Amino acid sequence: MSDARTPAQIEADIVRRREKLAVTLDEIGIRVHPKTIIGDAKAKVNSTVDQTAGRAFVAVNRVVSDVKAHLTHADGAPRLDRVVPAALAVVAVVGLIAFAGRKGKG
Repeated sequence: MSDARTPAQIEADIVRRREKLAVTLDEIGIRVHPKTIIGDAKAKVNSTVDQTAGRAFVAVNRVVSDVKAHLTHADGAPRLDRVVPAALAVVAVVGLIAFAGRKGKG
């Protein structure tokens, strides 16, 4: 039995291979096109920013929760023994900054 192919089979094989090669070249062209590269880079940056922002939000939320727990009782009422000194410290720092700013201008 012979494995010889007919000219029609060879021609059909060539056509299939050309079509497959054309599809492959089109895919490569799309992948290396500047717009595709820029789009991929933007998507990667956006994903990184979203992840970073999400982590930052979680960290800030944790800090706020810790501060709230430190400054309030379990029922939500403020712990004046901790709130008053913290408020006085903030007022003192703001006052020092304002005083330094005025002194620097004068």
